[in-house]
Amino acid sequence: MKGQILDFTIQSNSGTISATDGKRYTFVGSEWKGTGTPLRGMTVDFEIEKNQAKAVYVAIGSTGGSKNKVAAGLLAILLGGWGIHKFYLGFTGPGLVYLLTNTIGFAVTWILLFIPNIVLGVIALVEGILYLTKTDEEFEQEYVVQKKQWF
Repeated sequence: MKGQILDFTIQSNSGTISATDGKRYTFVGSEWKGTGTPLRGMTVDFEIEKNQAKAVYVAIGSTGGSKNKVAAGLLAILLGGWGIHKFYLGFTGPGLVYLLTNTIGFAVTWILLFIPNIVLGVIALVEGILYLTKTDEEFEQEYVVQKKQWF
């Protein structure tokens, strides 16, 4: 069955899932089969046993915020110096860091000799390669579910 995590607390090591059948099911941390911590809003796939959720997994590709790793990788490689890939992934803060650093680097080029722009370009190239070399599941888990913003 599929559902969405409504809440999970580390203190009690338990959570609640709102299922597609309209019911709510509780689960304990030992039934969590994903990597990382269960987060509110995650779409999950699970089994039901005695009105409890068992074997709870992240439903890959159905988190609601799925992003294409190829698009993110190509944006990073081709337009990464301006932070376009960060904006695409929903990371406004890091996107603004790229954009402002690149703009300032161009504005004071006679002092800095494009060094900030070159550094950002190399970082974006590395990020693009990392995006493209991860499996779809790894990319989804790290950058969509866990919202990992840098490398």
